[in-house]
Amino acid sequence: METQQKKGGSLIAIVTMFALYAMCGFMTYLAAPAGDIWKFKIGSVTLGNLGNMMNFLAYLFMGYPMGMILQKAGYKRTAILACATGAAGILVQLLSGYVSLGTVGGVPGEWFVYLLGAFISGTSNCLLNGVINPMLNTIVGGGNKGNQLNLAGGSCNSLFQGFSMLIVPAVVGKVTAETQFAEVAGVLGVAAAIFIAATVIIAFLPIANPVQRSKDVVYERSALAFRHCLLGVVGIFLYMGVEAGIPIATQSDQIKEIMASGIAGAGDAAAVMAGTLAMAVFVLMLVGRLLGAAFGGKISPRAMLLWASGISLALLVVGVTLIGCGVTIPWEVASKGTTVTVNVPVGAFCFVLMGICTSVMWSVIFNLSTEGVGKYTEQASGLFMTMVVGGGILPLIQTWIGANVAFLAGFVVPGACLAYLFLYALVFSKNVNPDIKID
Repeated sequence: METQQKKGGSLIAIVTMFALYAMCGFMTYLAAPAGDIWKFKIGSVTLGNLGNMMNFLAYLFMGYPMGMILQKAGYKRTAILACATGAAGILVQLLSGYVSLGTVGGVPGEWFVYLLGAFISGTSNCLLNGVINPMLNTIVGGGNKGNQLNLAGGSCNSLFQGFSMLIVPAVVGKVTAETQFAEVAGVLGVAAAIFIAATVIIAFLPIANPVQRSKDVVYERSALAFRHCLLGVVGIFLYMGVEAGIPIATQSDQIKEIMASGIAGAGDAAAVMAGTLAMAVFVLMLVGRLLGAAFGGKISPRAMLLWASGISLALLVVGVTLIGCGVTIPWEVASKGTTVTVNVPVGAFCFVLMGICTSVMWSVIFNLSTEGVGKYTEQASGLFMTMVVGGGILPLIQTWIGANVAFLAGFVVPGACLAYLFLYALVFSKNVNPDIKID
């Protein structure tokens, strides 16, 4: 009877984590497409991308405290706090479309309200990821099975990440200086309602900590005392630059200009096509995670990361090389009832294909880095969340290089990140500190 109750509780916890994975995926990039609206209002690509930056910056400030919250409050209470914070973040972003605060430093005051909302949303994502990953990895004992379960949950994350990247272009169409942030109010309102409902539902679910640790446990060292954990934390920072940078690049103005170049009336079609390419990245991430979940029990995390990073690097190089080669594709502009052609770069398809490879990297790096750290798992999870800020910093650097040096030069950023991850899988993922007490 006790065994059946334990299995039932584990199943409820797993299903709940999968649902939270989906919610986290939707909110992760919700600030990025909305930032396109502010980009035109402010007249700066870099400032327009700061919403995405603020979303990830929250991880830098909340990552390590999240680990301590998880240790003290437990998984269920932290999940409740995460959902409530998510609702607050979305509502603040929604508010920015309805207030008028004049100008501050030459930019609309309501833009700062939007940035605050993006930061609060990022705090929610940090808390959610901090709960989900160690729960799914630990509840089945880590190893190949832990990686496999995280990949299965990550499939939900990928699906809703892509949905969030496509939803604004689909609802608004081509973003111009006249586009109002309030036009996405319906999307934000629904998202806030879902997070509010999740807060209430989780409060009534029987979710226990995957491992019951003594309240008197002593932490003699730090998770960073493990070399493989320290280098894995660096790896997560760099991986996030790839995961966020590639789909953002497929929606860049440079890609849109290439697709619309020399074709009259192709602006709207190019905008939607660019959003579709970003959506395709996450669809392939969904496919990759499903495949990883199916075969993760037979393939070691180290081998999976080695192949994924190597193939991604090859696709990136080929994509940059073929960015000037185009394929003409007809595209219907539903709002105008017309069909125009767009010139889609072949290189962009290579970037899209990278989604299959990057799909498995998050869970694999987490698995490799936390394997054998025992009581330091929650602390390591907090450190991982801190480094998710790479998803805001590195794409911003990539975008700046692309705008001020050359568009293709910006791809040196994800290229360097992938090279490091290849080396991590090849050399630095082994635990060389087995002498540290972990229980």
